[in-house]
Amino acid sequence: MLQFKAVTKQGGGKLRKYYQNCDYGLCEYSVGTKLMWRPVLHAAWTEVAGCLVVRNEHHGHWMFDYPVPGPEGDEDAALTAIETYCLEQGVRPMISVVPERKAARLMARYPYVQVSNFRTWQDYLYYRQDLQLFAGRRYSGQRNHIKKFRALCPGAELRRLTAADSGAIEQFWRDYEAEFPKGDNAKARDELELAKKMLRMVDKSWFIGGGMFDGEKLVALALAEKCGETLIIHIEKALYSYTGVYPAMVQAFADQFGEGCQWINREDDAADRGLRTSKLQYGPARMGAKYCFEPENELMRHVEAIPELKTERLTLSALTEADIPAYNALVLDGERNRWWGYDDVGGLGGPVEERSFFNVARTDFENRQAVNFAVRLDGKLIGEAVLYRFDCRGGAELGCRIDKAYAGHGYGTEAFAAVANWGLYQLHLSRIVAKCYKENGASYKMLSSCMRKNGEDETFFYFEKSV
Repeated sequence: MLQFKAVTKQGGGKLRKYYQNCDYGLCEYSVGTKLMWRPVLHAAWTEVAGCLVVRNEHHGHWMFDYPVPGPEGDEDAALTAIETYCLEQGVRPMISVVPERKAARLMARYPYVQVSNFRTWQDYLYYRQDLQLFAGRRYSGQRNHIKKFRALCPGAELRRLTAADSGAIEQFWRDYEAEFPKGDNAKARDELELAKKMLRMVDKSWFIGGGMFDGEKLVALALAEKCGETLIIHIEKALYSYTGVYPAMVQAFADQFGEGCQWINREDDAADRGLRTSKLQYGPARMGAKYCFEPENELMRHVEAIPELKTERLTLSALTEADIPAYNALVLDGERNRWWGYDDVGGLGGPVEERSFFNVARTDFENRQAVNFAVRLDGKLIGEAVLYRFDCRGGAELGCRIDKAYAGHGYGTEAFAAVANWGLYQLHLSRIVAKCYKENGASYKMLSSCMRKNGEDETFFYFEKSV
């Protein structure tokens, strides 16, 4: 089971170990974005298979960044770890802010998946030389504004910001708020407060802080981070009263701190019309797509109601209200269910009531997490077969239990085979897995008759059937 730790300033160095060489080019793959937006996204991280895995929370749902591999990282193993973690937690895996170059890999990985790529999320990516030189007709406006700024402040220069500049930075924020044009915009105010907190970390080795000084007065500032060949600009602020200072700072920052980078990422526009207009005027080379992958399982796509299956002797169908007494007796038979591998009572998380187990089965199907078949002989419930743990990659696990009064007649094998065939040939699964305790000779014999053994550990034998 993955163990996540909250993103903190103290742990930023661990993240930076992965992000410093990350070539995804998107702002989310940086220490700065994780720290700045942690109050909103509640980012947490872990390491698995030589990769950094980050879990965010948005509107009550977990969203995982695409894994960032280290030198010997295994992306597929990290994705499998995410999927297994979600399976254990009973939630669908959601892989978000996926860079375009990784999208095809996930399309091939998931048979059924919803994919989105919202315009609002996309980052603005510029060639570093374009912002460094502002050459050509399309940048004539920027060059004119820079000339006006240089005429107004001929001695202005961009300098590296350090902790020693904290006084100048605090004065800048006071000056900035005095002429802040969005003071009545709550979202903008919140972003400004986050920016202030970030500038207090200007001395961190991960960040590059730059300030445009007119003498000793700080009139513009920026905070950036190099990730691979991309310089990610986390914060850009300038005093509006200084005409032309904004493009002057953009150009000077690219020139002074962009060495070794092909790209400059000025992040997204948060659907702000003014920001969008401004960022488009600087001529982005491309928009950084951020795909969101929401895998689905076969139950979600193909099953509206639990079907009826028939074998030579049995009928398998949905549990009904009339089955509750017999179903409760089956589930509460502790001696029989010592081989079941799951504590039905403990899984309730509360007291056992008459409808408890029936409601769990019904809810699991409503959420398309499992399908419980009642195994019937001459109309009487004698057991159940459960197809569950859908991995969104074409696989599911199958379990079967038969009332002890009907054991030894092959009913379990018959029911198991029926559900396995339905799953593979009607539900369009590509593989079904099962397991049994090593001490359970009867289950071992049953599984061996209809599946292929594919491993074992100290506790279980594992089986698989695939098409």
